[in-house]
Order: sequence, then structure tokens, then C-alpha cells
Amino acid sequence: MHDDIPLTIGRARRVLDERITPAVHATATPLDTAWHELPGEPVAPAEGLALTFEPYEVGTPWGAAWGTTWFRLSGTVPVAWAGRRVEAVIDLGFDKNMPGFQCEGLVYLADGSPVKSINPRNQWVLIAEEAVGGETVEFFVEAASNPVLLDYHPFLVTQEGDIQTSSSKRLYTSRRMDLAVFESAVHELALDIDVLLELQEELPQGPRRMRILQALDDALDALDLQHIAETAPDARAALAEVLAAPAEASAHRISAVGHAHIDSAWLWPVRETIRKVARTTSSMTELIDQTDDFLYGMSSAQQYAWIKEHRPEVYAKVKAAVAAGRFLPLGGMWVESDTVMPTGESIVRQFSQGQRFFEREFGIRPKGVWLPDSFGYSPALPQLMRRAGFEWFFTQKISWNQVNKFPHHTFLWEGIDGSRVFSHFPSMDTYNSRLSGSEVAKASRQFRENRLASGSIAPVGWGDGGGGTTREMTGTAARLADLEGSARVTWEHPDAFFDRAKSELEHPPVWVGELYLELHRATLTSQHQTKQGNRRSEHLLVEAELWAATAAARTDFTYPYDELDALWQQVLLQQFHDILPGTSIAWVHREAVERYAEIADRLEALIASALSALAGNGDRTIVVNPAPSLQGGALAQSAVLTSDLQATTPVTLTEADGGFVLTNELVRVVVDARGLVTSAVDLATGREAIAPGQVANLLQLHQDFPNMWDAWDVDRYYRNRVEDLVSVTSIDSSVDAAGVARVVVSRAFGESTVTQEIVLEPGSRTLEFDQTTDWHETEKFLKVAFPLDVRAEHTIAETQFGAQKRVTHTNTSWEAAKFETSMHRYVLVEEPGFGVALVNDSIHGFDVTRDSVDGHVTTTLRLSLLRAPRFPDPETDQGVQTHRYGLVVGTDVIGATTAGILMNTSARTVTGGSGFGPLVQASGDVVVSSVKLADDRSGDLVVRVYEPSGRRGTGGLAVDGPFGEPVEVTLLEERDPALPGVAAVTDGVAAFPVDAFEVRTFRFPRI
Repeated sequence: MHDDIPLTIGRARRVLDERITPAVHATATPLDTAWHELPGEPVAPAEGLALTFEPYEVGTPWGAAWGTTWFRLSGTVPVAWAGRRVEAVIDLGFDKNMPGFQCEGLVYLADGSPVKSINPRNQWVLIAEEAVGGETVEFFVEAASNPVLLDYHPFLVTQEGDIQTSSSKRLYTSRRMDLAVFESAVHELALDIDVLLELQEELPQGPRRMRILQALDDALDALDLQHIAETAPDARAALAEVLAAPAEASAHRISAVGHAHIDSAWLWPVRETIRKVARTTSSMTELIDQTDDFLYGMSSAQQYAWIKEHRPEVYAKVKAAVAAGRFLPLGGMWVESDTVMPTGESIVRQFSQGQRFFEREFGIRPKGVWLPDSFGYSPALPQLMRRAGFEWFFTQKISWNQVNKFPHHTFLWEGIDGSRVFSHFPSMDTYNSRLSGSEVAKASRQFRENRLASGSIAPVGWGDGGGGTTREMTGTAARLADLEGSARVTWEHPDAFFDRAKSELEHPPVWVGELYLELHRATLTSQHQTKQGNRRSEHLLVEAELWAATAAARTDFTYPYDELDALWQQVLLQQFHDILPGTSIAWVHREAVERYAEIADRLEALIASALSALAGNGDRTIVVNPAPSLQGGALAQSAVLTSDLQATTPVTLTEADGGFVLTNELVRVVVDARGLVTSAVDLATGREAIAPGQVANLLQLHQDFPNMWDAWDVDRYYRNRVEDLVSVTSIDSSVDAAGVARVVVSRAFGESTVTQEIVLEPGSRTLEFDQTTDWHETEKFLKVAFPLDVRAEHTIAETQFGAQKRVTHTNTSWEAAKFETSMHRYVLVEEPGFGVALVNDSIHGFDVTRDSVDGHVTTTLRLSLLRAPRFPDPETDQGVQTHRYGLVVGTDVIGATTAGILMNTSARTVTGGSGFGPLVQASGDVVVSSVKLADDRSGDLVVRVYEPSGRRGTGGLAVDGPFGEPVEVTLLEERDPALPGVAAVTDGVAAFPVDAFEVRTFRFPRI
């Protein structure tokens, strides 16, 4: 036979696109339309339905950026349509290629009942399964005119990302608002042809492909193009045999779950996400009602809480679908958060707040952590997942790696403490699948565990901005349930998939350490004020809990459960993986900074109230220390009268060669006339910290224009162009009454200025830098370099409840790809007997360079301070920015941990009658992470500790308050017989062993 393959494929595709698909709603009549454009923020549905409407003509532009337009649509079902399925078809001016990134609408009945959303890939609304001729129809559309920010030419500078700067021009032009007959046979034929066309594209030359192509030709021969609806059944009959052929026994198994991946903020503000969630969940509950087996999964307790508060009528449908087992709460977290930058306590609260909500609302605890789209995953997570009761972990983002392909799809992930969690990446490399032929084939073809395991997960639905699964996708799934040449597709709860995968992989492969994303590395730096607000809020929350718990234990102070929950939830929301990483529009970050200021004010007031209750009446000055001590001591989380504090020896400051020498009991530092550190000596050992012939505190400015993803990415070629900022506008020095020495340096560069206070305090081995930058650069990257005379094989960077090591060399492509890495409060380099650390109050990114001159190896650490990308926020980081960081001379992991804590947790002064001792004292090899009252409001005390240095040891806890002997609990504060508990309680001290980086939580019952 002649090869007519291209002819058949071209014929089928054109007929499908130009004749069959339009014929699904070919019989139509226009609806009567009216509208009301709102001038400002959205209104509640009841208010929207009561608006005054003016006549509207389809084809009229509507909707300024971020606006809301209410449409009233009405009409009468033609008598000739009686008994037919009738739908409304509404095209607001959609671009089908941009679902989730443009205008959307939610349909309401006149009584306020929500129906479903309309969006670029879901433009229909069911009016009646069997219409009554002559029946009147009326419904309303709440249409959101969100601007397109990520267009066909992405990453263009735009001011449309904030309602304060967006234009008033109407953005969209409607095309269609009709009543139409839904031709079911035509719709099914369209799916048949589409599935077969996509399947044959993935098949090798052979009988199966040829018979599909012949069936397509036969079907098209049976189809009368002038009478599509009438002849569609005949065309379907010609395809029946090839669609009925069963899949091979060994076919890959795809566990599909409906999905929308609604970013809690990104290219839209939080207020629009609330509406996106309502729109999407309305459509998904409607699709559940229209199908027998479809399952939809949604993570993020916050998103459920939003619709409960703002759209209770939608929430009622969600609750019913959850109860029916068709709508699946996933993930057990408050939001799908970033997992690299939040503290360990924040990750714990993501879990505890999320699981408390799901259990309270639905009686369900998700068994797994569902995080498809975060930008890398901390190696502390496996332990925290397991101790929160999670059994599995799901993500997808590592498939975006620039260089190295991750070697597993189903595996055990081992964290810094040795804990392992069963994990899975979807082998089709997407969390927005539409079950296309290419996606399904890819899932089967590249699944790394094909030798032993049978399948993978597919999150199915239009995502990023929501929209979710469509009836076309459920129709595709039905055809792929058992089809020759394809993987088998089944709607299935992820729990069932993971149970089966565990049984199939008795000895799964193991990945040890962080899941580093070889992309989006600049998210550690972009939008500094957002990151700064998060760090400050995290520490204030823990401090507020400490003083509130102490006051509740010792006075009649009432522990503020509700307020603390609300504040935690605000901070957890801002940790969403497009807010904290700095990759959202200007509106989102403007609001985040405003929220952080409000959070700080509320927490300061709460702390002041608790401390007032503790200090009592009086006018004596009291120094309050919220910082835990790794060595115990009287000042650990307590308050003492200033008269009881010991005096300190002042720092000496002398001038030398136009610069200054700062000396205390521990270190001697030389700052030259340019404000650069030329020497930092540990006096006890005589070791010099600064590399020979080099200078530290060197600000360096790089050109920063990545290939794409401006706010997200920094590409390694940025290092090829650098400017050292050494010119000085002014330099001065002083020693204050407390014996603290300061050198103040000012510089100017480009359009910006920077002022540094270089500070050395008595008794401290940390040289502190308090920096204020008036930043007005564009597409630049500001770093500060510290070349260190340390032969370090690894960097040791703090992460949640511990630290992670990374080699300083680049022997392999995996190591070379980590040219920008993360830390929390410190990064340390050390050799036997000597170490140097950098600590900070709000910095997360750094890089390391290993150098050797004549065999003398040195290590350069550089902190990442500021960036200036222009998409999606063209004003990123512009204006005044502040940083605090410090050089710790002669230290180790414990010393770096201590210095990092002190950099972030400041003592405060209050007045009252007396000081007070700590409620909780830790001893041994642990540090206290949090002290709080139990979430269940029993009055029990909960204390969490961890081992910070990566070695086995022992710990002890003593509580000075009305509490009994402790029991060990999970991160959700519940007893678990598998937990070892304390070894002994002697003289009020509960003793217990700890493993490396182990996190342990103890509950002391109120008595």
C-alpha cells in the first residue's frame, strides 16, 4: 500500500479542529446580556447579584486590569430544543493557550447558588439535561479581568502587576454568550479522534498504528461534514474496534488525580486567589457530580479556609464531595510552602496548622506531603514529615533541573538525621497534565523504576492559576483506561498509589541529602524585605509563645491561643512558594511587607503584655533574654535586673595607617582606610581568619540578566563581570559608653549608596556589619565577599533543626550546579582546630569558592544581599534595604549556632518589680527550639529541642512551673508508643539521648 500517513493525519486534524469541535455547540441562540462594571475591589456575591445592570452587546470591550464585571445573562429555551441537553457557551475573550493567566468567571444562579467557573478551557455551563421548550433562563457571571503578565514573549517589564500602577484600559472583548444544544455524540467523536491521533503519534511503525490510521480514515469517510451531528454515531462506530483493543499486560499504570495547582499568590494577589479557589472548586464539584469515578485533589488548608470564610455556599459543596470520597484533601500543610528558607518551627506549624484544619473540618488527616512546585527541598524535611505522621512525599519540580537528570521517580529520601520518607516524582514531568498522548507515553517511557514498579502519578488539570480538570480530560481518561499501545489510566487516591508502590519496591533506591533544584537559585535573594519580614516574624512568634507560656504558668495571664494561631497562619501564608521566594507581582510583595509590619506590632504588644505580667509592678530596669543557650546558664530565656549584670571590658579602638584596629578579649580586627577588613585574628590561637593578601567585607556588584525567569534565576555566567566597590565617601570610628567599638563607612556606586556600621562588642568574637543600602540599580546582583584562610573541604550551612554539608569543590556536574546555595542563620567553614562562620539576620543565599596558591588552600564565602530583576515586579528591592551579618572568628558548629541565634534574637529592656528565671532550662547537647502551651488548649506545656551539631549526645530538660513529668510526643503534640520518651527524671531534670540532628518534642502535663 502507498504511504498515506501524513495525508490521514492532516485530514483528521483539520476536520477535528474546523468541523467537529465547532459542531459540539453549533445549534445556538444569543442570550440577552447586561453588565455592571465595579470601580474598585470585588463585592460579595449577594451584593453583586443586586447590582443595577445596563444592556451589554457582545463584542464590547470590558474589564480594566484587576477589575470585576458582573454580567446578567437571560433567555428562553427554543421549543424545538425540548428534551435536548442545553448549555450556555460563554467566551469572555479567552486565549485558549493561557488558562489561569487571564480573565475568568464564576457563574451564579439568581438565588446566589454557585454553578461553576468559566475559563479559557472550560467555557460551558449546563442549563438542563433535558430542556423544557419555552423555559426562561437567567444566571450571572462574576468576571475577573486579570491582566496577562506572562505572555507569548514572557518576562517583559510591566506595571500591570499592581492595582496601584495598572492601566484603566479595558483588556478583553467578549466573543460569544449563547444558549446552545450540546451534541453529545459530536463531543464524544471529538475525544475519540483526538485520543487516537495523539496515541498514533507515539507508536512505532507497525500494525497498531496502521490500523488506527485506517480507522480514522474510515470514520472520516462515514462523516458528512454538512451534517456532523447526524453522522457522528456512524463515524464513532468506525472507531469502536481500535478503541476497544485492550492494553498490554505489562502496560505502565498511571494513577490520575484531578488537580489545579492554584498558586496562593503569584501573578495575582491573594484576594484574587480566594476567588480562583472558589471558581475552581465550583467546577470540580460540578465535574464530580457529572462523572462516576473522577477524583479531584487539592492541598493547602488555607485555600479551604478561604472558601469557608468567603464563599460558604461553595464550601458546602466541597464538604459534601469530601464526605463522598471524591474531593481529596492533600498534603496536610497550611500552604504549599517554600521549604528551604522557613525555620524548622515554621515547617512544624505548616504541618500542625494544616492537619488540625483538615481533621477539624473533614475528620481526615492526609497521609502524605504534596509539594509539586516548591523550589528545592531541605534535607531536614524527611525527619519532620515522619515525626508529623506523614507516610509519603510527592513533588515534581526537580524535573526542571538545568544540568543533571534526577535518577529516580520512586525512592526513599534520607534526611540529615537519617530519617527516610517514601517519595515519588511523576515520570511525565508535569503537575498540569491533560493526559495527552505525549505525556502518557513519556510517563511510561522514562519511568526509572520500570523494572520493579508498575506505575506513576499524574496530576491532571489546567494549573498555575487554577481551572483544574475538564470534561475533555475525564473523557480522555475513560478512553485510556485500557487501550492498546497506551499506559492504563485510572482515577486513584495517591494513598492507594503509594501503598501499591511500597509493596512493589521492597528495597527502593535511596537519595541522601537535599533535593537541590538546579534552577531558580536567585529565589534565595529576590525581594529582601519579604524575606526579612518572614525571618523577624518567625522569631517574634517563638518569643511570644515563650513569654506567654511563662506568664500563663506563673501568673493569671491568659494564653492567647486564637491570636497566636491567627498570626502563625498569616506568616505561614506568606511562606507560600511564590511569596517568600520573591517571585510574585509587586502587589503581592507590597501586601506581604504590610502584613509583616502588622504582625510585628501585634506580637510586640502580646510580648509586652506577657512580660508586664511576669515583671510585676515597679520601676526597676530588667533585661529580658529570649535566646536559648546551648550551654545553659542563668540568662537562658529569662530576665534579670540590670544591677545584677556583670560589667564588661570595653573594646579598644586605635588608628593605624588611615584605618582602625578593634580589639577585645577574644579577637583583633584591622579595618583599613577603605572600610575593608584586612585582618581578623583569634587571640587564643593566633590564627588569622582572612586569606593572605586579600580583604574581607568586600562588596561586589555583578551584572545579572538570566536567560529567563528574571526574579527566579541567576545563571552562572553572572560571575564573569564584577565590580569591586572599594571607593569610600566617608569613614569614621567611635567607642560608646558600653564599650562597643564602631567604624562607620559610606560608599556610593551607580545610582545607589551604602552605609555600614562595623561593630565589635566586648566579649564577642563576632564582628558585626549593620548595613543600610539605598538601592537603585537595575539587573544587578550585590554580594559581599569574605576570603578566609581556612582549608575547608565543606561548607556547613544551617538548615531546619541542624545543618547540611556541601563540598567546596566542583568535581562533578552535580557539585558544579550548586553555585548558589542556601543557609539559615549561619554558614561555617572549618579545618581541624579552627573555623570561621558568617551569621546573618535575613540572608539566605551564598556561594563558595575554593582557591589554592602554591598549595595553600583558602575558602571564599560570599553572602547574597540584593538583586534588581524587572519581572514580575519591575521595582524589585528598590529603595532603602537593611542587612545585619557578622564574621565569627575562631568557632565551630555550636559557636556558629549560638552566634546565629544571638544575631536574630535580641534582648529587650522592660520595667517592673523583679526579674525572673527561665521556665525551661535545657542541658547537655540540645538547644530549645520552642516553648509553648499545647494546641489542644489543655494547658500542658510543649517543649521542642534538637541536636544542632550532627553528633550523638544527651539532653536534659528542667521545667520550673506547675507541670508534671514529660512524655515524648509527635510534632502534632500527640503520644506515639514508638517514641522512646525520656530515659529518667532525676532532681527535676528529664534526661534523654539524642541522635545527630534529632528533633524531640516533650509534653509536660499541667498539674
